[in-house]
Amino acid sequence: MKTKTLLTGGTVVSMDPAVGDLDRGDVLIEDGVIVEVAARIDAPDAELIDATDRIVMPGFVDNHRHSWQTAFRGVGADWTFPEWARAMHGTVKPHYRPEDVYAGTLLGRLEALHSGVTTMLDWYHVAHGHAHEDAAVAALRDAPGRSIFCLGAGWGTADDVDADIRRVRNDLPGDGPVTMALGLRGADDTGMDTVARELKLAAELGLRTSLHVDGDGASGGDGTRHPVADLHEHGLLRDTTTFVHANGLGDEELRMLADAGASVSISPDVELKMGFGWPMTGRVLAAGLRPTLSVDDVPSVGGDLFSTMRTALAVQRGLDGGLRCRDLLEFTTVDAARSCGLDTRTGSLTPGKDADVILLRTDDLTVFPVTDPIGTIVSAGHPGLVDTVLVAGRVVKRDGVLVGVDLPAFRTRLLDSRDRVAAAAGIPLDGTWRP
Repeated sequence: MKTKTLLTGGTVVSMDPAVGDLDRGDVLIEDGVIVEVAARIDAPDAELIDATDRIVMPGFVDNHRHSWQTAFRGVGADWTFPEWARAMHGTVKPHYRPEDVYAGTLLGRLEALHSGVTTMLDWYHVAHGHAHEDAAVAALRDAPGRSIFCLGAGWGTADDVDADIRRVRNDLPGDGPVTMALGLRGADDTGMDTVARELKLAAELGLRTSLHVDGDGASGGDGTRHPVADLHEHGLLRDTTTFVHANGLGDEELRMLADAGASVSISPDVELKMGFGWPMTGRVLAAGLRPTLSVDDVPSVGGDLFSTMRTALAVQRGLDGGLRCRDLLEFTTVDAARSCGLDTRTGSLTPGKDADVILLRTDDLTVFPVTDPIGTIVSAGHPGLVDTVLVAGRVVKRDGVLVGVDLPAFRTRLLDSRDRVAAAAGIPLDGTWRP
């Protein structure tokens, strides 16, 4: 028997030019798939969700977040990148047990879902062993969202991790709610031969890849000063790779990425606060690429894409007057979905796509009256507006509350994990820690 849901009476922001936007519209869902978007839809046999005083739009897509660190939210708000690396990788991570990875990952995914992120790529680089990896996967499975486990196996080492990648791929073989990607370590950590081997393995296993990269001119372990040019020279640029940050890359290297069909994920809050330099949004666009946006890590910044969009827009408008609010929504929906290879399934309210949908309150005093929906979302949106979230047609947040999540019990578990790790690492939790 088919299940039908009708979202009725909302302001529809579809992010699909063929569908358009509707001041007052309905969205019909059957068996988790959008089947119709129109001004009015007659579906008497459907379950009704009243979208009056709501913006109905596709869920956000975050294609780069390190959620295992979520228990240490806010401790790095004043840190530079070297301080963050010393703290999270050098001081905290060695004391993480599998249960700590699970707790942080689950909190990070639930937070993202709560703030309207229906699809999230979790960039895992704990690199302790199989039990830690499996704990991260288990956490993503226990969160009712669409998640991509991006395995950075052997992060920071030159170890042969092929068997480990195959092991996890065997556990995540299909296109279910949790899928897999491969986090490349890069030539600066492992050498160009290793990058080539990992890309070949990713192609064999049908995995997209993601790589942190910058062009700061510092020579890596393989003599790498111009990372994209070096990859290009070795024939290693792929349209299935997302390059994270990309600060300092030259215009020629950006054009190489555009020619290869690659994507770029920009984390403007982290990049500005940690000293990476200006976010590359405008330069990426000028090179012919569609940038995407991501949170990165919450020890340093907020975990919602509303604030990420606002930072990206304000910075680029300050630099050159470029970008419009609709651009930012595209970066965090259709463009980000494309970077994950999911643009045929999510990212817009298009008939035939999965019903990954969020409803944002328009009667909240922080946004009322909503005269321009897109301008309001980008300039004034925040997680408190996220009233309802559907993932593949399933309601996972209703009336502002996540469905089926025992938050009191989970909070206790998470705090126990954080306090144990902090005690083992010998770090204070009173705001005075400076790595």
